[in-house]
Amino acid sequence: MAISPELLEVIACPQCKGDLELTAAQDWFICHACQLKYPIRDDIPIMLIEEATSF
Repeated sequence: MAISPELLEVIACPQCKGDLELTAAQDWFICHACQLKYPIRDDIPIMLIEEATSF
């Protein structure tokens, strides 16, 4: 199951509220403004700031 197009339209970075980019492998959401990436596990985005990692 892939990330739904509806979710891609509304999802935002929990830290800066900016746009997120989905990686090609659909395993991370990337915020270029914060330099953070949020994991996607079992098709569920983990949008907790403490779960994000720097890139």
